[in-house]
Amino acid sequence: MTELTFDFQTNGTSTRRGVALRDLVIAGWTGRDPHKVQEHIEELAALGVAPPPSTPCFYRAGLETLTTARAIDCLGSESSGEAEFVIVIDGGGHWWVGLGSDHTDRKVESYSITVSKQMCPKPVAPTLWAFDEVAAHWDSLELRSWVQEGTGWTPYQEGSVAGMRDPRDTVAAHEAQGRGVLGAGTLMFGGTLPAIGGIRPRQGFQMELRDPVLGRAITHEYTARWLAE
Repeated sequence: MTELTFDFQTNGTSTRRGVALRDLVIAGWTGRDPHKVQEHIEELAALGVAPPPSTPCFYRAGLETLTTARAIDCLGSESSGEAEFVIVIDGGGHWWVGLGSDHTDRKVESYSITVSKQMCPKPVAPTLWAFDEVAAHWDSLELRSWVQEGTGWTPYQEGSVAGMRDPRDTVAAHEAQGRGVLGAGTLMFGGTLPAIGGIRPRQGFQMELRDPVLGRAITHEYTARWLAE
């Protein structure tokens, strides 16, 4: 078990408190559009990553990889971020929505996705929204990310969460595959969008989850320090 501290935002108020986490689940290939799913499969295939046997896929990773820090350490220079919405189920079973990066070692991913998920820290923004407040307009939420290239920031991902399965469907698929019920103390990454210009290693990463209906956004920025192998 590990504990992370978040600003829990609901009904216009914010409460800072810790949440005890017991499971980290990373959902992959969660796209609703089969053509987009195939696009992501081909994007990864270009890096040597074998296609999944079925979709969506679910991977486990150690809780110690989760962090709200703005700096992380990664072995080698082949890693990059992926902006994703995350679902946190607190101790009372209540759902919360946040933002995270499935930072992944692309070299390791080419021969083992499961191992690659464990190789790098997984940064998450220290802010959560009550899921009930966005459930009715879920498909309006927007994801964006930028990577640091040269002296500036370059758009890296952009799109609506409508491009991915509704998290309720993803959780149901997890159970339908015989993987069990995602209960209290779970943090789940919900899937990502294709990279603009292709997946590429970068150290600086910015990400945003925007709610245009309620006029708010969750943002986070971090830098990966590449350690010599």
